[in-house]
Amino acid sequence: MFKKNKSLERKGELVFPGVPRPIMKTMRNFHSLSQLVLSAGPLKSNQAARHSKTTHFEIEILDAHTRKQICILDKMPQTSTIHDVKQRFHKTCPKWYPSRIGLQLECGGPFLKDCTSIQRVASASIVTLYFTDLGRQVSWTTVFLAEYTGPLLIYLLFYLRISYIYDVKESSKKVRHPVVHLACFCHCIHYIRFLLETLFVHKVSTGYTPLKNLMKGCAFYWIFTSWIAYYINHPQYTPPSFGTRQITVSAINFLICEAGNHFINVMLAHPNHTGNNACFPSPNYNPLTWMFFLVSCPNYTYEIGSWISFTIMTQTLPVGIFTLLMSIQMSLWAQKKHKIYLKKFNSYVHRKSAIIPFLL
Repeated sequence: MFKKNKSLERKGELVFPGVPRPIMKTMRNFHSLSQLVLSAGPLKSNQAARHSKTTHFEIEILDAHTRKQICILDKMPQTSTIHDVKQRFHKTCPKWYPSRIGLQLECGGPFLKDCTSIQRVASASIVTLYFTDLGRQVSWTTVFLAEYTGPLLIYLLFYLRISYIYDVKESSKKVRHPVVHLACFCHCIHYIRFLLETLFVHKVSTGYTPLKNLMKGCAFYWIFTSWIAYYINHPQYTPPSFGTRQITVSAINFLICEAGNHFINVMLAHPNHTGNNACFPSPNYNPLTWMFFLVSCPNYTYEIGSWISFTIMTQTLPVGIFTLLMSIQMSLWAQKKHKIYLKKFNSYVHRKSAIIPFLL
């Protein structure tokens, strides 16, 4: 062994002549260390190593505006979601309900969804989240029920010709035209259908929306309903110009659009017999569902058709303005949905229009 080392030293002196012996020894030691590191294989990432050892997370909640610490939620399991964090946060700070808690990974960033896993967003065992108070929240079901119940009741109040709305003497002198009764029937049918579909057909989101959205929606529907009902039920209301024919044709078309809207909504709630939402709804034996051959959002097409029919049947300016505004809004919604459908179901809707066949 001694002789072998001597021979190696002599070989090193021949390869690197003039290099001092201590430096040669250091180089040999560095070479041995390099071989040892290479033979050990690649190192695991720090994040993977941390996660493999982490069994619980510690969540630090900071105020998004002041950056001050609000609380620390310790021993959160690996399987925890943002929903679980909100529940624990509410227990720690009862004044904030889970529905009004907004959590972000960084200030100004998007709010994390309730289904997001903590393990997915964590880079260490300690996770820092920024809290924003979203204000008072209401469920979407509450929003829809309030928006549709108001018009139903408001219209009936005007239809009954309450004394503090119309002059009693004038109301008693003039007999109502049949279209007034028909308009009340159609208006009630429309909003009763909305209410029943909200409760039993639509898969309404379980999420929440700010209270101000409820106020805006109710103000829009309730004010317009009051304006529409005041004119149609007024003692001096003038019936349509073309009489019974205009009323009959528009009323029949209104009922067809209402029925079509209902059948389309049922299909959207249950796209096919397997209940699979991954495929675009296809028409069935019901002729009112064949609108799917022409447009991507036939429910909006039928909705606009109902209000156009109601406008022609009553021949009043407030209904016409309401129909115009609703048509614009639904066209925007339909175009937005149409773009989503093109990305998800390109083979189904690439030849279809969004809401008006062959036009829009």
